[in-house]
Amino acid sequence: MRRLTFEGADGQGLRLLVIGAHADDIEIGCGGTILRLIDEGRLASVRWVVLSAIGERAAEARTAASRVLGALPAEVDIGDFRDGYFPYLGATVKDRIQALAAGPAVDLVLTHRREDLHQDHRLVADLTWNAFRDHLVLEYEIPKYDGDLGSPNTFVELSEDVARRKIELLMGSYPSQADKHWFSPETFRALLRLRGVESRSASGLAEGFTARKIVV
Repeated sequence: MRRLTFEGADGQGLRLLVIGAHADDIEIGCGGTILRLIDEGRLASVRWVVLSAIGERAAEARTAASRVLGALPAEVDIGDFRDGYFPYLGATVKDRIQALAAGPAVDLVLTHRREDLHQDHRLVADLTWNAFRDHLVLEYEIPKYDGDLGSPNTFVELSEDVARRKIELLMGSYPSQADKHWFSPETFRALLRLRGVESRSASGLAEGFTARKIVV
């Protein structure tokens, strides 16, 4: 398949902003992509934003972010919006995302899918597009009960090593989710394998994204 590559402005590393509604959304949706970009030395900086994580979940989110980012220049922002209520808190959630757009410049934004049936995810996607109009925005996917997975049109190939590290990161960083039947290595690997098949990934593994607008 034809390929595009990630390059930062003026040949520098990418300035990445990644937004997750809840603790673990980022790692599930695009953790492998971030690990690969770090491995390849493509990132200059990262702003890692989780909008809803309280108590134990906030601690888990910080631990996971630190495990992914290591010594990379990064800003980790963990918010305390109420899980499941984003549409009813709309003005304050919008203000938060608008503030991100007014902050330091970024080259690439990773966020939720607009068609995601979880109300928090969907609102974050809508507000991201509202705030970031001159950026490359890629929407990641989250498997769950609703069965709302779509047909991604952009794929990031992952090596076996990166896929393994992504899954180990999730299982090791989020013990609070261990009792959820869907939160398992099998779930996460199955989606990576499916997207690998669809993209003819050499490794057989990939993360899928929706790219609504790309200027070449």
